[in-house]
Amino acid sequence: MIRSSMGDDFNIWGNALDTWQLGAQVLHQLQGNVDPASFTKAVEVLAGCRGRIAVAGVGTSSAAARKIAHTLSCIERPAFFLPPGDAVHGGLGAVQPGDVAILISKGGGTREIINLLPALKTKRVYIIAVTENEASILARQSDQLLKIKVEREGDDFNMLATTSTMAVIAVFDAVCVTLIKLTGYTREQFAVIHPGGAVGDRLRGHDSEGSHPA
Repeated sequence: MIRSSMGDDFNIWGNALDTWQLGAQVLHQLQGNVDPASFTKAVEVLAGCRGRIAVAGVGTSSAAARKIAHTLSCIERPAFFLPPGDAVHGGLGAVQPGDVAILISKGGGTREIINLLPALKTKRVYIIAVTENEASILARQSDQLLKIKVEREGDDFNMLATTSTMAVIAVFDAVCVTLIKLTGYTREQFAVIHPGGAVGDRLRGHDSEGSHPA
């Protein structure tokens, strides 16, 4: 126990446990907070995409976007992170008709994300909006809304994007695991694109356990 900046006793480990407990609650609540039809539609769209998948977000959402793009690529759904700032200065040339864009904005009004919409629509890119605000510009101008909303963030101010980011990543982890089963993605395919590290060793049969990816 130490003293906080406010002069009172502060339990560091206890605070960590409280944060994890809240995160666990948020993940458990996803089964009631995420619309099954919207989730199913997102999976179907990504499974049917014959182009590439551009994933964009700003701030903490950009970290989630990068992770989602990487995981999709790991299961042979070609995806990349689209930096919103660079996109409106020529980077949108990487997105072509038939592609899918996943745009992440908690409130649905992030200016850098909204600025992408006209060009994406002109290029006939299917837009999946990931936001908690179904009345937002992003939600209203997208082809599909995947609403992900949490009751509160992990900090006392309910401001820091913690549990909300966790929820977005968890939903798309579920999307990717579902895509593996839906598309018949195989261990052999994964071995081709992931030859490195402990995962690569296990995929090549160098480790008989093979059940806990690094």
